[in-house]
Amino acid sequence: MSAADGDFRPAGKHRELPSLGRLALRTRYALHQGSRVALYTAHSQLMRRMHRRLQQDLPDTPRIVPDGPIPGERRMLADIAALFAEDLKAVEAGHYPMPSDGTMSPRELLATSRAFFKDVPEVARRRATGAHQEVNAEPDGFAAALPRYYRQNFHFQTDGWLSEDSARLYDFQVDVLFSGATAAMRRRALVPFARILRHKDQRKVAYLDIACGTGGLLRPALAAFPRLTGTGLDLSEPYLNVARERTTTRRARFVTAMAEALPFPDSSVDVVSCVYLFHELPPKVRRQVIAEVARVLKPGGSFLFVDSLQTGDVPDYDGLLSVFPQQFHEPYFTSYLDEDLTGLCASEGLEQRWMTPAFVSRAVEFVKPT
Repeated sequence: MSAADGDFRPAGKHRELPSLGRLALRTRYALHQGSRVALYTAHSQLMRRMHRRLQQDLPDTPRIVPDGPIPGERRMLADIAALFAEDLKAVEAGHYPMPSDGTMSPRELLATSRAFFKDVPEVARRRATGAHQEVNAEPDGFAAALPRYYRQNFHFQTDGWLSEDSARLYDFQVDVLFSGATAAMRRRALVPFARILRHKDQRKVAYLDIACGTGGLLRPALAAFPRLTGTGLDLSEPYLNVARERTTTRRARFVTAMAEALPFPDSSVDVVSCVYLFHELPPKVRRQVIAEVARVLKPGGSFLFVDSLQTGDVPDYDGLLSVFPQQFHEPYFTSYLDEDLTGLCASEGLEQRWMTPAFVSRAVEFVKPT
């Protein structure tokens, strides 16, 4: 990857590890990530078997025809391995510590696994019957005040974004879908973040993670940068409750608000990050969010963006991307695939610094000129 496309190497020399230390680190990393891939692949295979049995008693669904090529299993595994290789390289370079994503006690793992398989029949039923508006049937409490586009059973999951049960299960469900690679894709944002902070006093950097969910990026960011304070913003109070529970540091703050109406002053934030939000937004709201990010960023500030690949980023995946919306109820995903994010950001004064694919995701940095 050329410097123009996003050379993440920080100024100065990389941290050099002794040979034995490097071998030990690589062994730990391989065991951790290998066990995660095995765990989530096993759940995926069992889930598929359940689906085949369940489909015998569910209505037939139209056959989905991909609009382009679909990568084979070997290609996808190779791309996951390449992602992990880049992740390990960042650890060895000292950009962030050895990841501990997804670490659960045996009791937690068993409870989460049971909840996952308990929800599989409900997801299958919604997919077969098109029942993706259950959370909007009779909204009450905090849900009644949420935007209409938000009150849906995204991914056909039970409760959508509107319960703590959903929040506790969400990361596990996504990792089953992506074979345990989700956290490594998120961490692509931490590599440029390390470069940004290299010559700054972390205590004076204002950091905002919008649509933080359960804290999937905020937690590793604060672990990587021990003097940084970060604010996680999300529209779901239940997901923020789980984020608070899982985030042990006092350097994390949480705000319930919409990304399209950020409750922060103009030019008040140094770094804004956003992971897997834009493909969940209607086109009009995407534009509002970009305008808000541009408004709150300081001149010279960075917008670190991780989301799904778009059409043409990796042509071999175009067919897979085209069928994703129907398989997982992603009502705004198709419009996202062809959205000119570079142009939209440029119209708000944010310049694309680089973009790089990361398995089924794309990582991008936009900068607000000084």
